[in-house]
Amino acid sequence: MASTADLGGAPESAASDAGGAAGGSPARRRPRALAGWAAALVVALSLAFGLRAFVFQAFSIPSSSMESTLGIGDRILVWKAFFNWRDVHQGDIVVFTHPALDHCPGPANNDLVKRVIALPGQTIYSAGNSIYVDGKRLAEPYLPPHERLGPPIHAASRRAPFHVPPGDFYVMGDNRPISCDSRFWGPIKGTSIVGRAVLLFWHGSHPDFHLF
Repeated sequence: MASTADLGGAPESAASDAGGAAGGSPARRRPRALAGWAAALVVALSLAFGLRAFVFQAFSIPSSSMESTLGIGDRILVWKAFFNWRDVHQGDIVVFTHPALDHCPGPANNDLVKRVIALPGQTIYSAGNSIYVDGKRLAEPYLPPHERLGPPIHAASRRAPFHVPPGDFYVMGDNRPISCDSRFWGPIKGTSIVGRAVLLFWHGSHPDFHLF
C-alpha cells in the first residue's frame, strides 16, 4: 500500500592536539559526521529495498483514512520477514489483504493499512467519541485531541460489548470520521496480515523518517 532506526557510524577519534591539527576543529568535523549519518541511512534504505521480497516491502498510502499519522502518498516500510501475526500488539499499524466483506467505495483487492485497536479475545465498544477495550477507555495518544469517532462500533455497548473472535483483530483508521474499517466489515483474520509498519520514510511530499 502501510522513527528512524539508530544507525551507528564509525566512532570519532579523540583529538588531543590543542590546536586541532590531529582531528580538525569541531566545526570541520560536524559536516563529516552528518555526511556519515546520511551515508549510513542511504545504505540502510538500499538494503531494505534490495531485500524487499524477503524482509521489507514499501507501501504507498492511497487514502486519507490514516490521517494525520499517514497522509495520501506517504510511504512506509512494512516488516515481513519471520512475521507472525501472534506477535501483533494493540496500537500497531498493520498491512493486510483486502477483507472479503469490504464494500466501501475505493479500489478493490488492494492491501489495506489500519491500526490494531483490539486483540483476539478482547471486548470492545464505543461511547461518544471514546473506545473501550475490556471495559477500560482506550488511551490513544496517536490521535489529535478531541478527535471525533464518526460511526460507532456496530451492535456493541457497555453491557453487551463486541467480542473479538480468537485469531481475529479489530482494526480502525486514525481518521475515524471517514475511515472504512472493522466498524463496517468486521474484524480481520490474523492470517490476512501481511506485515507490520516499522518506518515512515516519506511524509507530506518530502523525506521524513519516523519509527513506529
